[in-house]
Amino acid sequence: MADRKVLLVTGGGRGIGAAVVRLAAARGFDVAFTYAGNAARAAETEAAAKAAGATVLALKADVADPKAVAATFAAVDQRFGRLDALVNNAGITGPKATLQESTDAIWEQVLRTNVLGLVACCREALARLPQGGGIVNVSSRASALGGGGEWIHYAASKGAVDTLTIGLAKEAAAQGVRVNAVNPGLIETELHAAAGMPDRVARMSAAVPLARGGSAEEVAEAVLWLLSDGASYITGALVPVSGGR
Repeated sequence: MADRKVLLVTGGGRGIGAAVVRLAAARGFDVAFTYAGNAARAAETEAAAKAAGATVLALKADVADPKAVAATFAAVDQRFGRLDALVNNAGITGPKATLQESTDAIWEQVLRTNVLGLVACCREALARLPQGGGIVNVSSRASALGGGGEWIHYAASKGAVDTLTIGLAKEAAAQGVRVNAVNPGLIETELHAAAGMPDRVARMSAAVPLARGGSAEEVAEAVLWLLSDGASYITGALVPVSGGR
């Protein structure tokens, strides 16, 4: 349908990104999303969004590669001819490590994906987004908690995302584009298992005031709200989705 807005979600094949894709489709968006490598999970996400009535474009792309980012946006242009919103969800934790255990290679990999990849996507999006468009960056509560003893490199990268969100919100306001972030806490996704800590959410739930981990769908609700008219006077916000932790 010509009146459906178009949303691009990076890292949309699974986890929080997939939840955003599914919910956006149900809320009336057509959706493009990138995925890094799990084609089977991406196909499941694509099928679910199509079943909700959306036109869907799934693209295998690494946001750490500037050429892949440019190709992604070109593909969105060709398929939809418009872009109304961007959700920067693609990101990596890197291996568990203290500062002393971490290497320059780990820092470079994490920062290239989580920060420089996000920057490249924001640049491309701002060249296309109309007045009333929006960007939501998926950051992390790790940016405030510091990640010490686990993923200090990841936490530092998300601190950069928070600062970028605040600064870019001020720049993008001139063209009527809002920029916000969500800061998920302990969320039940595959991220923890991929980092070698599959029991992390259950183990740390006692430290959460609401006494449980969150779901990807709860994060997606916050993302879609920030893109909605209900949040029309909100920009530069960092919204914790963390059960109070």
